[in-house]
Amino acid sequence: MNYTTKEIAEITQSQIIGDKNLQIHHIAFDSRNIYSTLKTAFIAINTHKNSGEKYISQAIEKGIKVIISENFYSEYDGITWIIVENSVKFLQDLAHYHIENQPIKTIGITGSNGKTIVKEWLYQCLWNEFPTVKSPKSFNSQIGLPISLLQTSEKHQVGIFEVGISKPNEMKTLEKIFSPKIGILTHIGTAHSSNFENELQLIKEKLILFKNSEIIIYNGDNEQVCKEIKTQYSDKKLISFGLKTHNDVKIICDYKDRNQEILVQYFSEKLSFPANQRDEATLTNALAVICILKEFGFTNEKIVEKINNLKAVEMRLESVNGVRNNLIINDSFNLDLDSLIIAYQFINQYNRDEKTLVLSDIFDVKNDDVSLYHKVAEITNQQNFKQIFLVGNQISRFQEKFNAKTYTFSTTKELLESQQLNSLENQLILLKGARIFEFEKIKSHLELQKHDTVLEINLNAILHNINVHKSLLKPETKMCAMVKAYSYGLGGYEIAEFLQHHHIDYLGVAYADEGVDLRKNGITTPILVMNPEQGSYDVIIDYNLEPEIYSLRVLELFANQLQLKGIQQKYPIHIKVETGMHRLGFKEHEIDELVENLKKYNVKVASIFSHLSSADVPEEDDYTMEQIHTFQRVSSKISEALGYQPIRHILNTAGITHYADYQFEMVRIGIGMVGISANPKVKKQLQSAVTFKTVISQISEVKEGDSIGYNRKYKAEKDTRIATIPVGYADGIPRLIGNKKGFVGIQNQKVSIVGNICMDMLMVDLQNIKAKEGDEVIIFNGNPTLEEFSGYCQTIPYEVLTSISRRVKRIYIKD
Repeated sequence: MNYTTKEIAEITQSQIIGDKNLQIHHIAFDSRNIYSTLKTAFIAINTHKNSGEKYISQAIEKGIKVIISENFYSEYDGITWIIVENSVKFLQDLAHYHIENQPIKTIGITGSNGKTIVKEWLYQCLWNEFPTVKSPKSFNSQIGLPISLLQTSEKHQVGIFEVGISKPNEMKTLEKIFSPKIGILTHIGTAHSSNFENELQLIKEKLILFKNSEIIIYNGDNEQVCKEIKTQYSDKKLISFGLKTHNDVKIICDYKDRNQEILVQYFSEKLSFPANQRDEATLTNALAVICILKEFGFTNEKIVEKINNLKAVEMRLESVNGVRNNLIINDSFNLDLDSLIIAYQFINQYNRDEKTLVLSDIFDVKNDDVSLYHKVAEITNQQNFKQIFLVGNQISRFQEKFNAKTYTFSTTKELLESQQLNSLENQLILLKGARIFEFEKIKSHLELQKHDTVLEINLNAILHNINVHKSLLKPETKMCAMVKAYSYGLGGYEIAEFLQHHHIDYLGVAYADEGVDLRKNGITTPILVMNPEQGSYDVIIDYNLEPEIYSLRVLELFANQLQLKGIQQKYPIHIKVETGMHRLGFKEHEIDELVENLKKYNVKVASIFSHLSSADVPEEDDYTMEQIHTFQRVSSKISEALGYQPIRHILNTAGITHYADYQFEMVRIGIGMVGISANPKVKKQLQSAVTFKTVISQISEVKEGDSIGYNRKYKAEKDTRIATIPVGYADGIPRLIGNKKGFVGIQNQKVSIVGNICMDMLMVDLQNIKAKEGDEVIIFNGNPTLEEFSGYCQTIPYEVLTSISRRVKRIYIKD
């Protein structure tokens, strides 16, 4: 986009205060991810759950000079303001005006699954034929779609945009913003279906997008889709694709037979291509791409060439611990200007003072080298890298354009052999390279552990699960995330840092040293210490942690320590009330004495809380309600006596899903972040956030009667193949699940563990599975699931997760 502040105000009928002639090329909506302030405005988006206006000061601190907001704040000097009635509607109105005035052929993609893959593949096929723009990541919502549309400019001939909905009536709004000339409907599945009465209602909602489309290309394997689309849009050009024989575009071979190419029939024409991935979703998405390429006039020969060159769509960045206390952010899956910007936004989430960049030549872009690398240097210089390593002959020519201390190398091998990476300490190191440069070798060189066994934590899934639970609450209800016990085994500050970035209200730890570690790693969110030991009061105060107080003795000891430390201001504490768990807490008859002591000590009650013992047990509903009513009564008595209202919280994860009426001012979430819920309806909406996986080390042919493992506890019942897996009881796999009591997953099939589990290894019977050495093995959270694996272990997911050894490498994934 390219408008003056005056033009933006006129287009959206908004008020302008300040300089009317400032040029605006970008609109930022997240103060955390502002990668450049040049010709950038910050929009403070207000929703029913959050006010973006509280982040205006952060945007201004970063150098933003134009603020788009519903309210004017006179205390900021030198700022130009565009005052709007409704921030979301402003964004949508501006995007609609902008896209309607661009001479561009637009493709709109909606559906339940496959939208992002189809979009990325289409972009790969079209970018070097036509100047093409696409929506970044999965920007497809009421806010994300307008942001995507505003990226278009006069130079673009083709625009590919995802359009996503989660509730009825949302598409009506999006269609008013964006009417694609070509519409694509991908697979209709279960994503967001819980918000619709039935599948037909979901289909009808999706189809609203195509009201003004000229061509509709749709997955015709769904009978209801076919019927509805022909009923509504019989006057348009319709093309169906899919695996069923009635489709216009279909596969007419046994696609599971890897000895033959995939043979596609496009109406009366045929074309074929080789394919390694032959799952139904991949092939169906490829058919959608073929349909579009045909509409753009590509020959069959050219289409086959394009399909053969498709790259896997990598939707993740890796975050792994490195040697010398470095943190490695590996984004070496693809490289263009858009993905570089996204990577810079991503690393801004980490609270690291010193950052290093390793960046390669950029391929597959149409810009001339000079303008491209000048732009790369411009946005890179705003990231405050301590040093930069440039790899490749092209980018190295522009070394002087980078402000940081910059080193150049022709190849990755040359960089590694220089040994310069070995001097990096306490750095965040971003690896951003084109695939040809094999930056994986740099990651391997820098990472802390060389281990085939990893615990993979999907941060997006954690955020999704938090938001599912938040949807059950009032917008103003606070949330405390429990990160005790190394964040349930998922990692300490990595999880806390991610939660802090997403504005969690409180973090909860078990012991003071856990809170101290978080503070040392830059966590500033309030931290509640659930089990403060007497010897830890000093560090609790020194590191601004907030202790649970559960008895008069503990209150007196902590108050005395405050006095000894000379603390003048009222110190925040949290009062634990005993309501029926019978662990820790003040009993009801102690409340009068408690309040008397609270008034004489230099403390302020930040919260009053208790813990439900059986919120996930429906049969104990009466007991749970008794606990809640006791808490209500006791907390009210404390608040009235104090003369102010502390935060109150009693609901844990299970409580949120079963007793949301009693959310008070805050709730606590723990295992729900991982994707576990005792409520079946909520469980369906959650995503699995953690995967424990390894690889096959060796496969042995074993004869009937041969013994396997220590003590000869298992003997083969027939000739078979035994796979040895490099994970054992030192990694957290209990010995009790050996000898056919437990299973792991290989090629999405469960295989039984045989023999005694060793300290560092276990063995499984492959039966008829055609696995090979090096193949992936899922310990849990695929097939089997975490819940199933916990069942083998005769325990609960909490114990399984917290038992996973620290020697197992944690990898953090974020889309």
